[in-house]
Amino acid sequence: MTGKGMTVLERLTRWVRRLTAMTWKEVLQLSRDVPLLLFLLYSFSLGVLVSGAGITMQLHNAELLVHDADHSQSSRELIHRFHPPYFNFAGEINDPREGLRQLDEGRAMLLLDIPPRFHEALAGGERTAVQLLVDTTNAPQGLSAASYAVRIVSMFGSEAGLNSLGFHDAGPMVLSAHRVWFNPNQDETWYQSISNVLRMITLFGVLLPAAALVREKERGTVEQLLVSPLSPFQIMFSKVLAMSLVILLATSLAVYGVLRPVFHVPMKGSPALFFLFTALHTFTTAGFGLVAATIARNQAQVGMMALFLVGPMLLLSGITAPFESMPRWVQTVMIVSPLRYYIDVTYGVMLKGAGLDLLWKPVGAMLLLGGTLFGYGMWRFRRQFQ
Repeated sequence: MTGKGMTVLERLTRWVRRLTAMTWKEVLQLSRDVPLLLFLLYSFSLGVLVSGAGITMQLHNAELLVHDADHSQSSRELIHRFHPPYFNFAGEINDPREGLRQLDEGRAMLLLDIPPRFHEALAGGERTAVQLLVDTTNAPQGLSAASYAVRIVSMFGSEAGLNSLGFHDAGPMVLSAHRVWFNPNQDETWYQSISNVLRMITLFGVLLPAAALVREKERGTVEQLLVSPLSPFQIMFSKVLAMSLVILLATSLAVYGVLRPVFHVPMKGSPALFFLFTALHTFTTAGFGLVAATIARNQAQVGMMALFLVGPMLLLSGITAPFESMPRWVQTVMIVSPLRYYIDVTYGVMLKGAGLDLLWKPVGAMLLLGGTLFGYGMWRFRRQFQ
């Protein structure tokens, strides 16, 4: 009984040593690919920094032109309410046509046109209106500017109406007090920087294992590996394991080199749990890469197939737009996207402090999807050489 146990232990030790040697071989091969390494380092360092600091969807200092045909106390007060950080007063014009020309040339985003007798109408309780022209060439920015402007004018109109009725003290009012959870300062850099890290993890999770396996095909070393004492599982899993370790190191560079010190993104949950889920995500996305590698014949083909697989994932999994706002058929198709579940896991751990008790559903879906893809890729790999 003891001898049999020792034999099993020796086999297990030999199996682990072979897997470790193959994993180390993959790491050494990747270290010799200098362009790919430089791209990897840039994507998880400067790329994250640029995406967080250089890309913004919030309205900031929108150029505002004003045509004031009243020049009264009320018109000046209304203009004064369009102030930074959302608006930047770009000057007053004498002719509305000049404002339209500047909108067409892109020199301003908004034109506020205040009519004559504006103050007189407000003081007399009459109905009056102002006109706001918005350049919506950049639709999100233009719609945000219009939304903020409507709120400013509505508040000004309510106060002016109460004053005209003699209610200088508004008295009891119902106010809406908003409480923002998980990102109380509504810092957009948190979202942009984290989203870029998720994109890069997904991209390299598909590309690196696929490129490593296709590299064996190009060099003609796959047959040599198959006649060695290595099993197909060891050949494929060593590539996934090596590339997952590299991606985890790159992710730690992004988190502790950019997200935390530069953008002050919190890690409210367990860092160990976050990296464990990241390893699971890389294993799941690697399944797509291994399946693609069994079809492609060279690295150029596998690169094109990786872009074909990753593109829909990045666009339709919930990073660029809320997943719930997408058509029903898109939500159904994206059941097979591991990024859909990894987004919930990442934001849950980093910003909400959630644990496995709350995230077990997306984690279970990633486990099921990753195991299925890896098993299918290994089956195709064996079938190629039978």
